[in-house]
Amino acid sequence: MATYIIGDVQGCYTELQHLLELVDFNRQKDQLGFVGDLVNRGPDSLSVLRFIKNLPNPLVVLGNHDFYLLAIGYEAVVYHGGHTLDEVLQAPDKLELLDWLRHQALMISLSNFDALLVHAGIPPQWSLAAALDHATEIVNELQGPQFLTFLREFEYKRKLPISWQDSLTGMARFDYIVNAFTRMRFCTADGTLDLANKTASVSEPGIFRPWYEWYHLPHRVLFGHWAALEGRTTQSCCEALDTGCVWGRELTAYRLEDARRFSVPAAAKYKGCE
Repeated sequence: MATYIIGDVQGCYTELQHLLELVDFNRQKDQLGFVGDLVNRGPDSLSVLRFIKNLPNPLVVLGNHDFYLLAIGYEAVVYHGGHTLDEVLQAPDKLELLDWLRHQALMISLSNFDALLVHAGIPPQWSLAAALDHATEIVNELQGPQFLTFLREFEYKRKLPISWQDSLTGMARFDYIVNAFTRMRFCTADGTLDLANKTASVSEPGIFRPWYEWYHLPHRVLFGHWAALEGRTTQSCCEALDTGCVWGRELTAYRLEDARRFSVPAAAKYKGCE
């Protein structure tokens, strides 16, 4: 049995199947995990969702594009159509897929591998227990009876830096937690997030640094979200798995048992990235 953790698929269903062929994936024996952004920009988000949903125990954490699908799928934000997610929104099983998606995690701890799965990162001011607790706060909102209110009130287009305080309450608290887990790249030592910079270069040296350079937990962490890193970090315990498939580069899997990486080339740079 092997456990493979796969980077941002973003609707690249064909490449996902090629990757599973490469690792000789055995549906009965092996387990698949995904570090978020299952959908959007690529050509076949619907097939990706259906495939992962029907796996026997997939490990899934939500990414920012998955949150966006939930928001437009449940009509919590204004949607104008003409989008790579249209096929999902028009599918006969749309509500079944959305319900499954909103019941996924924001962070997963795999104690047997001493590993953590997140989409974007873990802020430096949080302990492991705090990070898991904060992730659970959001999971409870998404799975609770008021999930539509949560999706309507969340700030999806925020770009200004935001900071954490333990005293934060309500949507300000949820806003930070979701952005930290799904959109963080650069932050300060106290966890203030720079949500505007999507490159691999620090915009304000001495203030912001890549979140993983502040990372202090004694666990391997696997994350996606940051295609500009091209799968590389400066910390051996932090594995960047978004290798830019949807941008025309590669889709990558990481086998937890022996820390081996496997990659397949993208078929194209997809329309949603033009």
